[in-house]
Amino acid sequence: MGIMMKPTPENLVKKEVKDYLDATGWFHFPILQGLGAHKGICDRIAVRDGVVLFIEIKAPSGQLTEKQKRFRDSIELWGGIYIEARGYEDIEKQMKVKT
Repeated sequence: MGIMMKPTPENLVKKEVKDYLDATGWFHFPILQGLGAHKGICDRIAVRDGVVLFIEIKAPSGQLTEKQKRFRDSIELWGGIYIEARGYEDIEKQMKVKT
């Protein structure tokens, strides 16, 4: 039996984003914070057709920390795609902009 996540607003968004990425053919995985992890690193990375997404998942009222903002700025400086997702729609919207 798998580990049950507490149904917090952010965990509900995490599940929605995971299900969307599964349904739309992305290879993706969560990034777990721990000793030696880059401060502010995103929650999930997704790859499809040569495109890499760095996804920070937030509850509807959640805000990026200063470390997360610095990580976002670094990714974007190097040409990466950083998405602050409060639902799957944020990923869809960003992908329409990039194509």
